[in-house]
Amino acid sequence: MKNYLQFNREEWQSLSATEPVKITQDELAKIKSLGDIINLTDVQEVYGSLIKYLYLVYQEKRALQQKQGNFLHQKVASAPFIIGISGSVAVGKSTTARLLQILLSRSYPGLKVHLMTTDGFIYSNQELTRRNLTDRKGFPESYNMNLLINFLQDVLSGKKDIVYPLYSQELSDIVPGKYGHVCEPDILIIEGINTLQLPTNGQIVTSDFFDFSIYIDAPEDLIEKWFMQRFVRLMELNKNNPHNFYYEMANGPRDEALRFAQETWQMVNLVNLREYIAPTKPRASLILHKTAGHVIDKIYLKQI
Repeated sequence: MKNYLQFNREEWQSLSATEPVKITQDELAKIKSLGDIINLTDVQEVYGSLIKYLYLVYQEKRALQQKQGNFLHQKVASAPFIIGISGSVAVGKSTTARLLQILLSRSYPGLKVHLMTTDGFIYSNQELTRRNLTDRKGFPESYNMNLLINFLQDVLSGKKDIVYPLYSQELSDIVPGKYGHVCEPDILIIEGINTLQLPTNGQIVTSDFFDFSIYIDAPEDLIEKWFMQRFVRLMELNKNNPHNFYYEMANGPRDEALRFAQETWQMVNLVNLREYIAPTKPRASLILHKTAGHVIDKIYLKQI
């Protein structure tokens, strides 16, 4: 890939001195997404160098802010260092995001690291129905991009307490009256399929707000396999939970449920990936490429 330095796992790991990872296997099992596969070896060989590089870039931003303040003879607000994580549905974005939060917090205890997703900025199911966008849920037009842009502007302005809507995977909808809070973190990790995308009006690129961005990449056939495996597992887990989105499908004809999942992949997730998500990959600061078994086999770092 043009403008990127390519590393295999051994080359990437060699960039930082070997140190024990600051997470246990039990903790890793708790934070990994359903269907994702990761172990302590993966953390050691991939995330050790990544954490050190992220901290290097973080320090550079803080030093530049200090120099700017000195030049202007005034105190410059220290806006959070923002990391965006993007990629397809079912590719493992949430695992990476949660892992980065833990490792950054433990490797650099003085830092306050906050994690959030952009799921809360999708329109509610009721609003999607009103806009005739139910079948386009997850596509760029299904997100309230103005609200997301306003949120990011508040973050960069140094506002002390910023609220954002919360999304429930169990309900597959926005949770009415529930909000998350961003309260002056040093590092803000934002995960979601739309973190690198253009808004529908094309005027502002959300990635412009990020100091560093990560794209999780994998071949389409593997992502489809992971999506279907996760769908089946979600049905199994929620067979006795009538409040869950998957409950009715879990207790109905299995062939109909699998057909629905396949149609969702073909008509929604794959289209979204090809038309709106994958084209944003060249905007990423770093690309983690996965192969079978969710194994990260290549790392691409954009040249400065």
